[in-house]
Amino acid sequence: MKLSALRNVAALRTTAVALTAALSVAGLAGGASAEPDKDSAVTSVVKDGRTWHLKVYSEAMKKDITIDVQRPVDESQPAPNFYMLNGLDAGEGTASWAAQTNALDFLADKQVNVIQPIGGRGSYYADWKREDPKLGLNKWKTFFTEELPPLLDETLNSTGLNALAGLSTSGTSVLQLAEAKPGLFKSVAAYSGCAQIADPLGKQAVKFSVETWAGGDTENMYGPDNDPAWAENDPVINAEKLRGTNLYISSGSGMPSNADVEYYLNGAPGPMGVVNLGLGVGIEAATNACSQNLKAKLDSLNIPATYQFTPMGTHYWPYWEQALHESWPLLAEGMAI
Repeated sequence: MKLSALRNVAALRTTAVALTAALSVAGLAGGASAEPDKDSAVTSVVKDGRTWHLKVYSEAMKKDITIDVQRPVDESQPAPNFYMLNGLDAGEGTASWAAQTNALDFLADKQVNVIQPIGGRGSYYADWKREDPKLGLNKWKTFFTEELPPLLDETLNSTGLNALAGLSTSGTSVLQLAEAKPGLFKSVAAYSGCAQIADPLGKQAVKFSVETWAGGDTENMYGPDNDPAWAENDPVINAEKLRGTNLYISSGSGMPSNADVEYYLNGAPGPMGVVNLGLGVGIEAATNACSQNLKAKLDSLNIPATYQFTPMGTHYWPYWEQALHESWPLLAEGMAI
């Protein structure tokens, strides 16, 4: 064989080896992303009497979400789904409906699936723009409005009717979720939530919760202060989308009762009890101002709602449990029970 031909063969072999190596490296580096995405699905159900512990894979968040369900009093018959959202720690700690109240006992004799999501601390149950180094990937709006409802309807043999309640930070979230998909939730109750998030007061409330308490970054959530996403997710600005939803809005004035003072001072030693009392007063006064602004906007649009603004009351669980009882007829009406 001529020398030029040998050189050509050698060059081809070298090119082939290099190409094979490059493809191998690319396969190793990109192997995970090359795998097909998994569809949203209920991946496991563990039954403990009337409590079902579900794992639901979220395609949007690429992970399993824990959903606890208290089944209806008559499990042989279809029942609606009542979503109960927790506050800032999203049920990951002890600040939850299940741990802090007797809400599940109150609902035990009712023909309803009580849906209790676990997870999403500090997220406001929103769809975030970017993954957060501290709080991770949050696409809760997509999960609650698109992924979860049909999966629960199938798994629980639901009637297809839904209601939604939330407190504190999730008192904002429930209004956002109702506006994200009008008609999905027939009745919505917001207890001590701040409905406005796009104005300076509302932004500070969100930043206080997400950044100061949960360690996240609101720029990963809605972007910088001038980003249109703040207004796009503001329940007051988008209040027209609440038309046709049964609404219950409640908050206290922030003025503490004797029982409130005793609760805070006994709940933490020394000066910390006083600090917590001040926070309970200040946060509830702020949510009351937000709720009053929501009422003014709904009134201007001739959108009816039921309001409960109490002359006393700070930011803690006994008031939210009482509000649940008082709002139950409205919630039940939306679920046709």
